[in-house]
Amino acid sequence: GARALVADLTDDAGRDAALAALLADAGEAPDVLVNAAGVFHIAACHETDLDTLDRTWAVNLRAPYALVRALLPRMLERRSGLIVNVGSVASHRAFPGNSAYSASKYGLRGFHEVLVEELRGSGVRATLLEPAATDTPLWDPLDPDADPHLPDRADMLRADDVADAVLWLCTRPANVQVPHMVIERGG
Repeated sequence: GARALVADLTDDAGRDAALAALLADAGEAPDVLVNAAGVFHIAACHETDLDTLDRTWAVNLRAPYALVRALLPRMLERRSGLIVNVGSVASHRAFPGNSAYSASKYGLRGFHEVLVEELRGSGVRATLLEPAATDTPLWDPLDPDADPHLPDRADMLRADDVADAVLWLCTRPANVQVPHMVIERGG
């Protein structure tokens, strides 16, 4: 019964049209909102142009905020729902060349912590899922295996590992709140 929301999250009109179509089709807010879209760029702060910073913040922080803002009133009215914000280990660990990404993920973490407090007793839950480096196409232009400062792809989580963590969160009883979850590759 899950549906993906396909939209350019940096385009307010497109995002709002996709949300309107989702709500019209479903008739109500979804039971679960997973904010998993993200962009990633590695460059030193002085080498990161403002357009890259703006796009990173638009996708990684502004879009989750806008989606929560749009869907949360209906979840609150219903007194149920789960919001999963997919953050990053970079929201609490500094990595060189990661200024725009880390700033966006630190921001998401701050937003999430306020959201948890605002949702107390409402029946709506929120989790910040912070995976370590995850092997996705975002790494393709960076060729991490050739850069000694980046993790090897063999040492990264798989996208399915993160998806399994989201599924686990979605299957917790309604009276169980998991406000924060960090996942790393074991072994």
